[in-house]
Amino acid sequence: LLARHPLSRLMTVDHYPLRREWSERLGAHASLHPDDDILAHLQADSPYAGADLTYELSGSPAALNQAIDITGYNGRILVGSWYGQKQAPLNLGGRFHRSHMRLISSQVSHIAPQWSGRWSKTRRMQIAWQMLANLRPERLVTHRFSFANAAAAYRLLDEQPETAVQVLLTYDTETAVV
Repeated sequence: LLARHPLSRLMTVDHYPLRREWSERLGAHASLHPDDDILAHLQADSPYAGADLTYELSGSPAALNQAIDITGYNGRILVGSWYGQKQAPLNLGGRFHRSHMRLISSQVSHIAPQWSGRWSKTRRMQIAWQMLANLRPERLVTHRFSFANAAAAYRLLDEQPETAVQVLLTYDTETAVV
C-alpha cells in the first residue's frame, strides 16, 4: 500500500529473507534485516538524518526502540501493532527528546477525533475494501490450513516463521497446503 504513495524512499525491515524479498517485489526500495545499519542506509540518499515517518507493525519492543533510533528530526512513529499486556521499555532520552519526535498510536476501533468530521466507520470500511481489492493480498498467502487444523498453522508460525508470509485459515474441509 505504501509503495503506491509518492514517497522518495520506502524501506522495510524484517528478520526473514522471504518477507524481505516480497517487500521489494511489492515496491520497497530496500528491505533490510534488523541487524543492518538502517540509519546509514537512510542517510546514504539524503542529507537529512533519519526517516520522516516510521511504522512499527511488529509488536516488538526492540523494534519500537529501533524506530526511535532511525526516525529523524520532528519525525513521526506510528505504532500500528498490538502490544497487549507486554511491557515496552523505551529509550525516550537523548535522541527521542532532542529530535521532537511524535509517537502516534493507531486504534482501528475508532475514528480519530481530528478525522471524525470527514470520516465515518462506514466510509473507512468502504475504502479499506476497495484498497484490498486493488492490492490483491491473496498473492501473499503462502500456507492454507482448515480451521480444524489451526494448531498446525500456529505451530508453523512458532517453529518456522521464516517460511511464511501469510497464513490463511479456511472454514471448509480442505486440508493444509504447505
